[in-house]
Amino acid sequence: MNSYTPDRVINGTFGECWIDGEYMAETTALNAKVTLEKSEVHQTGKLTKGYKVTGIDGKGTLKLNKVSSYFINKLSENIKAGRTTTATIISKLADPDSLGSERIQLEGCTFDELTLVNWEAKKLGEESIPFTFTSWTTLDLI
Repeated sequence: MNSYTPDRVINGTFGECWIDGEYMAETTALNAKVTLEKSEVHQTGKLTKGYKVTGIDGKGTLKLNKVSSYFINKLSENIKAGRTTTATIISKLADPDSLGSERIQLEGCTFDELTLVNWEAKKLGEESIPFTFTSWTTLDLI
């Protein structure tokens, strides 16, 4: 892009999230990142190291206002039974001033922890749920 106007910068206030098709109105932030795992490659005649990608690692964090026991209900019984809960998360970012909307589907999501209790007087309830994912699909791009 050669240029843009400030009103085209996407505002995260217009982000939305679905988990297994269920709209999560309490979402305040969503982050998902793929990190490349690399191995060093040494070569004769060169003083510098080279690198080869040998895998990828998908991780993210979902932040929510605490308004229900959604995650306790979704994960508790499986955790106690030694089973893994797998989910699909869809992120949509659609600022009306932007050049379009971006939707990404995160697949094979598993949650890293379950917070059972976390409260403090005069503090609004929040949840931060780290997760990993195995794949992703771009549904809409800007």
